[in-house]
This record gives sequence, structure tokens and C-alpha cells, in this order.
Amino acid sequence: MRLRSLFATLFCLALHLATLPKIIADLNSDRQALLGFAAAVPHLRKLNWSSRREICSSWAGIGCNKEGTRVTAIHLPAVGLFGPIPANTIGKLDALRVLSLHSNHLNGNLPPDILSLPSLQSIYLHHNNFSGSMTASFPPQLGVMDFSFNSFSGEIPKALANLTRLSVLNLQSNHLSGAIPDLNPPRLKILNLSDNLLNGSIPSPLQKFPKSSFEGNSHLCGPPLADCSALSPSISPPSDSTTSSPTIPGIQHLTYSRKLNTGAIVAIVIGGSAILLLIGVVLFFFCLKKKGNASTRVIKGKVSNGGKAPKPEDFGSGVQEAEKNKLVFFEGCSYNFDLEDLLRASAEVLGKGTYGTTYKAALDEGTMVVVKRLREVAVGKREFEQHMEVLHTVGKHSNIVPLRAYYYSKDEKLVVHEYMPAGSLSAALHGNKGSGRNVLDWDSRMKISVGVARGIAHVHSEGGARFSHGNIKSSNVLLSKELEGCITDFGLNAVMNFVGVKTRGIGYHAPEVIETRKVSQKSDVYSFGVLLLEMLTGKSPIPSTGHDDVIDLPRWVRSVVREEWTAEVFDVELMKHQNVDEEMVQMLQIALSCVAKAPEMRPSMDEVVRLMEDIRQSDVDNRPSSEDNASKRSNVNTP
Repeated sequence: MRLRSLFATLFCLALHLATLPKIIADLNSDRQALLGFAAAVPHLRKLNWSSRREICSSWAGIGCNKEGTRVTAIHLPAVGLFGPIPANTIGKLDALRVLSLHSNHLNGNLPPDILSLPSLQSIYLHHNNFSGSMTASFPPQLGVMDFSFNSFSGEIPKALANLTRLSVLNLQSNHLSGAIPDLNPPRLKILNLSDNLLNGSIPSPLQKFPKSSFEGNSHLCGPPLADCSALSPSISPPSDSTTSSPTIPGIQHLTYSRKLNTGAIVAIVIGGSAILLLIGVVLFFFCLKKKGNASTRVIKGKVSNGGKAPKPEDFGSGVQEAEKNKLVFFEGCSYNFDLEDLLRASAEVLGKGTYGTTYKAALDEGTMVVVKRLREVAVGKREFEQHMEVLHTVGKHSNIVPLRAYYYSKDEKLVVHEYMPAGSLSAALHGNKGSGRNVLDWDSRMKISVGVARGIAHVHSEGGARFSHGNIKSSNVLLSKELEGCITDFGLNAVMNFVGVKTRGIGYHAPEVIETRKVSQKSDVYSFGVLLLEMLTGKSPIPSTGHDDVIDLPRWVRSVVREEWTAEVFDVELMKHQNVDEEMVQMLQIALSCVAKAPEMRPSMDEVVRLMEDIRQSDVDNRPSSEDNASKRSNVNTP
């Protein structure tokens, strides 16, 4: 037996020694490719790459596999890289999975060998100046592709439709033209084609994405943009392949009838050149001035705000240079990015609420988080940090969106939450009013409501008698993939200056909150009651964009219940479901008890949870037949 064991050991050793030269050769090949890249591409920030250093443990921005045998990641954002990427450098790293070179000054055509790397999963090249057309082939594993804010031209490659793992495609602010190909990757979650030269109609599989994904393409039409029939034929894309300029109504007939003489053309060229030169000089001095102020304010993030160019003050504008890496993560958090990575992330505005602006940030390797930039914080750093620890402790519940990190400086306060891919309850109830809208059925609404009630009850019990959520509304209810309702933004009222409530915009606020500007657990119950009424009626208690009219939802429901049949209250979408009338009436009774004007008349959240769970338990087991239900629907008594 010992002899057999010895032979096995010798065999394994021989096998390892046989493969060792290939491992060393592969790593040496990666090293030479990277040194060739560093030698050919100028860079402002010095790289510590050297043949004398261990590549996998000491080279800045380089990641390797667990065995340390191949380079799998390059992270060199904003290091001052200039010029084109030469072929046969990065394109030789055939084990590369992540390539992040965003926020540099790279230009020229992107070498086709980079997008031929078989293992490439994520590529971040945004905020450079790459030009030329994109390659027609892509690695099959590609999941994230961010080429935004470059100068790519030509058509969007049809080969993107074959990428079954593609989840993020950002081609914003380039010079891409032609029609959008029929893309329908099953995992695509983020799409941005705004601010290009695209034309034609938006393919039906992409019409589920928001308007901001396509804005800035004047010849693009179809949902979610304007209907194609609304566009004038005179501004349709030209059919003649020899001309690329759009026709302008009223001037088209003069195109060939009037010709400029040679002198006029020369004058125009000289004048235009002088203006461009002047603009270039102004921009040059502006950049120098901005660089000189970098020590006092550093803004390296970008925000895709409705498809428009981002404003620096929108995200991270108060982050100080000396505090770049003071992002505080809570225990148990698995994220491995720092504040600088967060500020450079591709970001999208989700909304502006009571406590500040919320962004969705897409970091390298497909990590997505939600960042809230707080305004009107009324406490100092020590008290803020202590309160964040309390929120993290209290927030450990399946129906509460996890708080992952925070940042505090004199001019900037950020909190980082887990990203919930299914969006908010507000969007599910009121968004996407088109024919393809996915309407929440009664079982989904009931499940979400019970989950939210459990989350608020947990906050009340764990935080103590004086601890409240303070900002309950449907936009602060986020949905998991399984449509579990999870609350966010809880407890922030304790560190914020109270934002005044408009008398016409009562919304979710209890009467005593409007008068005293103080929230409590009983005012949380009132807000949850309004949320239940919103879920039952399908009506929003806050004004929609561009409208000043506001529904005082509790008052409206009481008036309808008092003067009409209760059935008139419910969302017409819910009336399509059978055998749920009794449950809806019982839920309406709970909601109306929650919105009682006197705080002492409202139940506690623990009582609300128990009542809702009792409805679900009894009615699921013994729902009335469809015939009984039909007879009740037209003759439901008031609760």
C-alpha cells in the first residue's frame, strides 16, 4: 500500500512539473502583453508595473485568478491614459474577464482583438474618445458593455442580439446612426442609447425600457417615444445612400437651386476655423482652472440623468480629496469597492424624494447599488455615524432593504443600499400605462402589503417606542424578484431637518404631522393606511408630474363609502379577479382604521399585521364561489 501511495504521489508531482512550464509561459505572456501596453500608451499616473515585481500581487489595477496563473482583470479608471490602444497588447490576454479603462483620454479605433477575447464578461470604456465603428463580433460571455460618452460611429452591430448574458448595454452620447437592431437579450436590465443619431422605430422588445433610454435621437420614434405617425415625413431619414444629412422642411427645394460662390465658401471656412480656435483656447484655460481646483473638490462620477449630459453637482460633488476612501461598510457586507469607484460608476437618477436624490450606480463586474445623496442633514458626524449603526441593526429583517454603507463629510452625506431589481410599488401601480403594462393582481398586492406591514412592525418593535419610519410611501416600498414588499428610507427623519409639507400636498402625512411636523409610530400607521388605500384604489395620494391637483385619498374613500357602494372604491383592475371581494372589503376596513384622524384610535402595526394575516389565512381556505361572488359584487354593504 505504501508503495502504491508513493507511486501516486510521484505521478502527481510529475504531472504538476509537466504543466508548470505552460503556466509560467502563460503568465509571462500576460506580463509581456501588459508591459507592451504600458510602453505604447502614455499615462499621467505612474504605474508600478515591472518585470521584477510579482504581477498578481503587486501590479496596480491587475487581478488574477485564484491560482495566480493568469490575468483576469484590468482596472485602470482615470489614470490619465492617452492615445490609441495598440493591437496585440490587451488583446493577447485570452483569460481576461473584466476590462475597465473608463474616464481616460483613449482615442482611435478599438482593436478588434479586444472584443474577440473569449473570456471577456465586462468591458467599461465610457468617458474616453474612441471612434470608428464597433466590431461585428463579441465574446459570448459578455454581460456588461459600457461604451458611453465616446465618438463611436456607424450602426449598432446586430451581433449584440446573440449575447444571451448581456445585462447592461450603455451606448449613450456617441455618433451611432441607422436603425436599432432587434435586440432582445433575456437578461438585459439596463439599456441606454440616448444622444446618438439613430432613426426608425424602436423594436418592440425594447419598448419596455424608459423614455430616457432613447431620448436625444431626433429621428427615433415609437413607444416609449412619440408615435411614428406623428413625425413629419419631411424629416424622415433619407433613403439615398449618398446623402447622410437630414432634410429640413421648407429649405429642401433650395438645396440645388442656390449655390455659394467660391469667395463665400472661403470666408465661411476661415470664419468657422477662427471660431473653433477661439473655443478651443477657452476650453483649454477652463480645463487648467478646473484642474487647479481639484484639491478642494473632486468630481469623477457621471450621472445619466434622463439621457442628458450629467451635471457635476448631481452626485458626489461635496466629496473631499482627503476623504476619498472613507466609505464605511457595515459588518457582513461583501462589497469590495471604495468611494472613488462609487463616484466613477455609471449612474442613473431614480428619483428625488423627501430626504434627497436617489441614484442607481453600476460598478465594475456588474455590481449595482442604490445611493441616496442626503440633503438637510441636521446632526454632526459622530451622531450621524451612531445613528447609521442603529439603522443597520434595526434593519435586519427580510422586509427591509439592507443598508450596506454610508459616507459623511462636511458637504456630502451618502447612504448605500442593496439594489432591488423589480423597482418600487409606486412604479408597479402607476407606471407604464401602455397596453403592455404588467398589472399587479390581488394576490401580489396582498403579499406586498403584508410584507410592508411586517417590516414597519419590526422597525417599531426593535427601535423602541420613540423610533419610527417617518417616510412611508409607495416609492419607498421596493419589490424583490419574488414580489416581496421591502421598506427603505426608514429612520432618517431623526438626522434630518424636517422638510415642510405643502398644505395642498397632504399625501401620506397624518394630520398631526402637518400641524406639529413631528412623526411617531402612530403617524406611521396613518401613512401605511394611505398606502393600503392606494393599493386598493389604484389612485396615487400625491400629484403626478405636471399636475397640481391632489387627492386627499382617505377623505375621498370615506365619501365614496358613505354615499356610494363600497365596490366603487376599488381599482377596476382588481374587479376583474374573482372570489376576492371579501378580502378587499376586509382590507379596506383595516385601511380606514389606520387613517383615523385621532392617533389614539389607530391600531398598532403589530395589530395590523395580525389582522392582515388572519384575512389571508381564513379566506384562502374558504373563498366564496364565483356565483356567490358575482351576486355580492353589485350589492356590497359599506364597512
